[in-house]
Amino acid sequence: MQTLNLPDYQFNIKKNNNGFIILDTLRRRWVTLTPEEWVRQHFVRFLIEERQFPAALMNNEISLTQNGIKRRCDTLVANRDGEPLVIIEYKAPTIEVTQKTFDQIVRYNMVLKANYLIVSNGMSHYCCKIDYKNNSYSFLSEIPCYGELL
Repeated sequence: MQTLNLPDYQFNIKKNNNGFIILDTLRRRWVTLTPEEWVRQHFVRFLIEERQFPAALMNNEISLTQNGIKRRCDTLVANRDGEPLVIIEYKAPTIEVTQKTFDQIVRYNMVLKANYLIVSNGMSHYCCKIDYKNNSYSFLSEIPCYGELL
């Protein structure tokens, strides 16, 4: 798998009939190791180990319904009351992060109403804070530590 613009972590990976699978510690199961999954697993570890995000408040592949259509949020981080705090959308390293990516995560946020949105393809990472009071948003220069989000 491709080297990412994230710290290098060790993962439980094994080969099966269809290729490789990786242990997703948040979902507590083995999942197919795709380039997007490689980004997800690195980014989740980065948030937990480098930014002190509590793993107990993080979930991968969260189902939601928007306008009668079922969708999936890549990672959702809750606050200590269990309310959505951060939504994260991942793309494979070869997929450029574009306005379309942000449109996708904003659609999810219409349902979830999180205060922060993060998009990463493993090479570039973007974080924005939503200001509901002033109906605006601002991009942050880096991914904050969990305590800074509260």
